[in-house]
Amino acid sequence: MISVIATLRAKPDKGGEFERLFTELAAQVRANESGNITYQLSRSRTESNTYKVLEIYRNEEALEAHRASEHFRAAGPGLGAVLAGRPEVEVLDAVG
Repeated sequence: MISVIATLRAKPDKGGEFERLFTELAAQVRANESGNITYQLSRSRTESNTYKVLEIYRNEEALEAHRASEHFRAAGPGLGAVLAGRPEVEVLDAVG
């Protein structure tokens, strides 16, 4: 399995819009990507406007399919407009 942890920071006063857009994307991921196991957005309790996404995929092919998917690409401009910079993304290999 492949895990991804992404840190995303919303612009001030854009957290609600970011959450709405991401929730729409997450619904598309869950409905259309059989290789995705988890796609969960969480909001930081200590850092204002900061979010973490935990993604788990069955394999590298599933991760690549996610990145190439129409719904992921279509969500990019809307999410980009409410983010305060580029996401910080870490890809991990599952152990055990």
